[in-house]
Amino acid sequence: MDPLEDVLTLLDTRSQLSTGLVAGGRWALRFEPPQGVKFNAVRRGSCLLEVDGLDGPIPLAEGDCYLLARPRPFTLRSDPETAPVAAGPVFARAEGGVARAGEGDEVFLVGGRFSFGARAQELLLDRLPPVVHVPAGTQHAETVRWALDAIDQELTRGQPAAGLVAEHLAVVMLVHVLRLHLARDPHTASGWLAGLSDPVVAAALTALHRDPARRWTVADLAGTAAVSRSTLAARFRTAVGHGPLEYLTRWRIELAARQLREGSATLAVIARSVGYGSESALSVAFKRVMGEAPGDYRRRPAGQGAATVAPPS
Repeated sequence: MDPLEDVLTLLDTRSQLSTGLVAGGRWALRFEPPQGVKFNAVRRGSCLLEVDGLDGPIPLAEGDCYLLARPRPFTLRSDPETAPVAAGPVFARAEGGVARAGEGDEVFLVGGRFSFGARAQELLLDRLPPVVHVPAGTQHAETVRWALDAIDQELTRGQPAAGLVAEHLAVVMLVHVLRLHLARDPHTASGWLAGLSDPVVAAALTALHRDPARRWTVADLAGTAAVSRSTLAARFRTAVGHGPLEYLTRWRIELAARQLREGSATLAVIARSVGYGSESALSVAFKRVMGEAPGDYRRRPAGQGAATVAPPS
C-alpha cells in the first residue's frame, strides 16, 4: 500500500452525501462549523465561498469543488453585499433532496462530508490547509467531475446499493482532491503528506508502509530511493519533520493502536506484527509516542483522548 492509501484506510474514511443547493438571484447562506471534512462541488453557475479566518472570498466557478478541512463557520453567497441568513432552516425545508435560496436556479451545488476515525485530526487534517480549492480544468478536477457525474447517475437511477456506490465514489473524489493539492501546493502540506511531494522521500515512505515490520536501516531506505544515506536523512527530516526511523516508529505505533482499538490480539502478537521483538519493546515505544501504556490505551473508551499525546508524524 502507498502512504496515502494506508492512512485513509487506517482512518476508516467514509463519506456521506448531503442535500443539494439550488440558488439564484441575490442570496447568501451562513453555515455552522461542519463535522468532519465538508465538500461542495459547483455543478452549475458560480458563487463565492467565505470561510472564517481567511482573508477574502474564494470565487467558485462551474466545475470547481472544495474541501473544508477545519470546523469553521462559512458562507456561500452570490455577491459580497447580500446579508446572509442561517443555512439550517433553509436546508430543513428542502424537498426532493434539494434546498433552495434566492430566486431562480442558475446555481446548483452538491456536497457532503467525509468522516474519519479517531486519529484523523493528527494524521490527516492537521496536515492540510483550512480550505483546499480545486478549480475546474485540471486533470484531477476532470476526474472529480467524472465521479460527481457517476454519483448523480447512481442516485437518480435508483439501482440496488446506489447509496453505497455513491459514497465510495465520493471517497474516490477525495483521493483525487488530495492528489491535486499535493501536486499544486506541496508547501502547504506538512508531515508525511508533505513527504509525498518529494520523490526521494516518497520512495522511502512507500517502502516503510509496504513492510513496516522489517528491520529497516537508513542505508536500506536510501537504496530504495537511489540516494546516499545523508541525502535521504536530510530530505526526509526537512519534509516530514522527523528522521526516517523515527517516522517508522510512529507509524508502527499507529498500526499497533488500531489493533488495540479494534481487536483482541495479545500485546505479544501485536508487537510481532508491527516489528517489535517483545511486549516490553512495544510498550516503551508506545508510551513514548502516545503518552500512555498500551493496556491503558486499550481500556480507554473510544473517542476519549489520552491525557498526553506526543505529536505524531
